[in-house]
Amino acid sequence: MKQAESTAAPATGADIRPFKVNFSQAELDDLKRRILATKFPEKEAVNDFTQGVPLATIKELARYWAFDYDWRKVEAKLNSYPQFITEIDGLDIHFIHVKSQHANAAPLIINHGWPGSIIEQLKIIDPLVNPTAYGGTEADAYHVVIPSMPGYGFSGKPTSTGWGPERIARAWVTLMNRLGYEKFFVQGGDWGAIIVDILAAQSPDNVLGLHTNMANAVPAELDSAAAAGKPAPAGLSAEEKAAYEQLSFFYKHVYYAYYMGTRPQTLVGLTDSPVGLAAFMIDHDPWSLELIARSFSGVNEGLTRDDVLDNVTLFWLTNTGVSASRLYWENKNPFFPPKGVKVPVAVSAFPDELCPMPKSWAEKAYPKLVYYKKRDKGGHFAAWEQPKSIVEDIRAGFKSLR
Repeated sequence: MKQAESTAAPATGADIRPFKVNFSQAELDDLKRRILATKFPEKEAVNDFTQGVPLATIKELARYWAFDYDWRKVEAKLNSYPQFITEIDGLDIHFIHVKSQHANAAPLIINHGWPGSIIEQLKIIDPLVNPTAYGGTEADAYHVVIPSMPGYGFSGKPTSTGWGPERIARAWVTLMNRLGYEKFFVQGGDWGAIIVDILAAQSPDNVLGLHTNMANAVPAELDSAAAAGKPAPAGLSAEEKAAYEQLSFFYKHVYYAYYMGTRPQTLVGLTDSPVGLAAFMIDHDPWSLELIARSFSGVNEGLTRDDVLDNVTLFWLTNTGVSASRLYWENKNPFFPPKGVKVPVAVSAFPDELCPMPKSWAEKAYPKLVYYKKRDKGGHFAAWEQPKSIVEDIRAGFKSLR
């Protein structure tokens, strides 16, 4: 069954070939059949989220997915942007590349995370590329590049080990150079935040500036203590203590990451049951799960039902539930401590992030912190949930660096 199509000959070396998404109706029919055949568990024994995704939420997700959801809408949205495939270090890399029509637009590569994909960034492409139509000026324009990480979406699935964050970071430098961008801006959240920090540390001469919405700035000793479940140490400010306690709370609910980090190949159910895949993906963190559950109860607060299912459906149709999980197995870096970044950095701090980063920690982790913005709404998937805020912070954060 055809999943997607390239409009040029297979790549050789540094070739870049156009790409279009084109899943067959048979694949969509099979998805619906599998959703309707789902065998659900009994209702949870609690009236909150402490046992995971509530039965009512996953049942409503499945009902909407089977009867009301339209994949073709997001497929058309993806195909409205220029997409390409190029081979880097022996692996096909898929990416969106939208060039601005404004003179002096700056190149910007944006990196998604897990359980995200290029779907996460679709809402911020147009405001970055065409800022004058979205409250900005020509000086705010960017050429936007959004790659799919190895094992995710339409990129190739590594067949050997070694594709961890460091190698992905090197691949992104190769990609940007291949597109004609020797120096460029970088942005990321979740895995993307880790990868762009590593990219900036490895290749500082290529990076004009870095924006992160999940700052790698938790002092290493505090990160270790939080992971171990220890009480907040003395000497922290009220803001730092609150951040520590939220991070500690998250570490008590991060067992999906430990499982993917040790036994990704065991997660066969993610490739066999679409509803099982959806349940696993939406239970990323307590705050995101509750946000998503509200969306399936009819309350949209940044993410709609379609937003959620656009992303899950992409994972299902590309069969990347397991291949995407392997990044956790490949990673040898702590998630939140500093990565040695010396380039100029802009930070967005959202209240429902895994660790709502205090400015005091960001200043220590990033010696060239040029911008810090504490937001009053938003969580882990910021570009997806609060695209207007992310666009504003990218513009303001990089303004002095343009």
